Parts: sequence; structure tokens; C-alpha cells
Amino acid sequence: MTEKDHERVTVDIYNRTYTIKGPESKQHVQLVASLVDQKMRDIQQGNPGLDTTRLAVLTAVNAMNDYMKLKEEYATLMGKLRQKED
Repeated sequence: MTEKDHERVTVDIYNRTYTIKGPESKQHVQLVASLVDQKMRDIQQGNPGLDTTRLAVLTAVNAMNDYMKLKEEYATLMGKLRQKED
């Protein structure tokens, strides 16, 4: 996909509007934005005194933690699959 094929999608995350440009479908970008928005709101509920910057950083840390856990689980499952194939 070339730069010209990238779609612009406007989304709202934590009461702010962002325009995101990329190769993913509009529905995918909207889903990701919705998940980020929900994660920020969940974290804010447990930490009402956080400013937006700290809230965004904690959201990123939580998202990366979830990603790393999934990546480790995937690697474990792939290892088990290879063992069964041998």
C-alpha cells in the first residue's frame, strides 16, 4: 500500500479528536481508538487525580504489558506446537 492509499480516520479518544492516517481499514482504526478510550477511562476511574499526560502514559504501559503477555503466550504455544509436530 502506498502513502496515497492510506486512509484518514477521525476518532475521539478521551474527549479529544484525532485524525489517524494509515493503511488499516476505517473500522479497524475506530475499534483501536475505542479500546484506547475505554482503557483510559478504566484507569481514570481507579485514579481520578491523574492528569491527562500521566493517564496516557499509564494507558500505554498497560497496553504494552498486555502485548508482551500475549507475545509470550504465543511463543509458548508455538513451542508446544513444534514439539507435537516432532
